[in-house]
Amino acid sequence: VGSDYFVSLATMTTKVKVLFFASAREAAGDVSSVEIELSSESNTMALRKILAEKYPRLADLVLDEDNITLALNEEYVPSGESLPLRNGDTVALIPPISGG
Repeated sequence: VGSDYFVSLATMTTKVKVLFFASAREAAGDVSSVEIELSSESNTMALRKILAEKYPRLADLVLDEDNITLALNEEYVPSGESLPLRNGDTVALIPPISGG
């Protein structure tokens, strides 16, 4: 195999789809979904930080696990845990649900 086939791991990326709901959608400027490209070694905590930088009005919500719960491929990410992200994953930002 020639050097043309060598791909540096540092250049590998992971693309995930992010879904915004309720107050997260409002804070992101009424965006319902977006694709985010991350390094191949990224995880859910890194995604929170990237979203906070990309959407400053969302920062206080997304960086606080009590304000935004993440669901990775329709499974809740337990509080305090950071799960690895893979190409094609879908992450939903779910604010607390209040009702009366």
